[in-house]
Amino acid sequence: MGASRPTEASDTEVVTRFAPSPTGFLHIGGARTALFNYLFARANGGQFRLRIEDTDRARSTEPAVAAIIDGMSWLDFEWDSEIVYQFARSARHAEVANSLLENGHGYRCYATAEELETMRAEQRAAKLPMRYDGRWRDRPASDAPEEAPFVIRLKAPREGSVTIADLVQGPVTVANAELDDMVLLRSDGTPTYMLAVVVDDHDMGVTHVIRGDDHLNNAFRQLALIRALGWPEPAYAHIPLIHGADGAKLSKRHGALGVDAYRDEMGLLPEAVENYLLRLGWGHGDDEIISRPQAIEWFDLAAVNRGPSRFDMKKLESVNGHYLRAADDARLVVLISPRIAAELDRPVTDGDRDILQRSMAELKKRASNLNDLAMASLFYLRSRPIPMDDGAAKLLAMAAPGVLARARALFGSVNDWSAAALEEQARALAEAEGLKLGAVAQPLRAAVTGSAQSPGLFEVMAALGRDETLGRIDDALATDTERATA
Repeated sequence: MGASRPTEASDTEVVTRFAPSPTGFLHIGGARTALFNYLFARANGGQFRLRIEDTDRARSTEPAVAAIIDGMSWLDFEWDSEIVYQFARSARHAEVANSLLENGHGYRCYATAEELETMRAEQRAAKLPMRYDGRWRDRPASDAPEEAPFVIRLKAPREGSVTIADLVQGPVTVANAELDDMVLLRSDGTPTYMLAVVVDDHDMGVTHVIRGDDHLNNAFRQLALIRALGWPEPAYAHIPLIHGADGAKLSKRHGALGVDAYRDEMGLLPEAVENYLLRLGWGHGDDEIISRPQAIEWFDLAAVNRGPSRFDMKKLESVNGHYLRAADDARLVVLISPRIAAELDRPVTDGDRDILQRSMAELKKRASNLNDLAMASLFYLRSRPIPMDDGAAKLLAMAAPGVLARARALFGSVNDWSAAALEEQARALAEAEGLKLGAVAQPLRAAVTGSAQSPGLFEVMAALGRDETLGRIDDALATDTERATA
């Protein structure tokens, strides 16, 4: 056999597909595969299809299907046409398997489970590759016991070799002698994975099969079936898998989680996850931050690395920080509100959202994820008296005697409550006291925020408003008085 068809996009419409098994959440590695399929289709003006491979009925669950769809929607990987559910197409798969009996490329195998196990034991003992020996390949069905169960196998070529001109791996050749006559239809009439994938890809018009390189061996078996059916051959692109930062196979300790964990537990933005996954094994010069339109314009499979890429959580967090700072303030308020409500154990009010909106430009400068952003926002919304952390308590204890009280008196007479006006008043007080600005600002920061660190103090005071700010200073002064008289 010769090579598979040319790997460049043909004159026909490009169609790619993402085909997860619904046995769990949308894995981060699967999300990258979906992204590459999505971008290749969009870059070539084609279609991106979604297929749920739910033939494993024991492990496929409705919650897993919902989680996959939810993850795809969160990442905004919009698929074309309706979702294809593989199990619902079982009759079509069986029809194709039976057609192979008619054209001579398939046959009934009546070997029992016991016979096959004996065959494998003998192969193990002789240190031979374990593969079906073709014992029913050329035998007539009349040799079988009456009404004996059978499977349908592919009559695969035994001579020569087949070469796949893989878009990522380059030409890969396998001798046909290394492949056996795989089962297509089980004795209970259900299709195998190999048959279902080939039939579904054909019926969906898939032109490019882009998937993990752990499926590379499957491609040779599937190509033999495609040729037996006389169907058009897709182009193949097998992407190296993702490894952990230590070079080991990606696992949960490296970050091999469902995309829902990146959204819900880690507080990442979908555009940041997408950008990071895009750069995980693919590149465009030195560009690190790549928008969706740029990705569609630039993406090609020739730039996908042949070696495994390494997952780096710190790099992902850095990319997320970039997108967080660029995000719309109102959007961020919406995203962090549920986290804040859970922390404060109360609903977030319209007034709370107004404060957060006015403060977001400063808050997001220091956050790397939504969890950090939510926690950094809490001091704005806490009920008085707000809690003081150790750093704030230390600042108040070290403040120049009476400086906080004099600051309270000064700000109590201020009419212009803008950040610029408040800073001007604080500078005037520091100069009058013969102090540096920090000697006034730091105890104020502690009183107003409950922390030694915060966004710009005067921006915080402006966002909190006159009454809340003065009330917090009064609380701090009262606490200081209690401490002094205790």
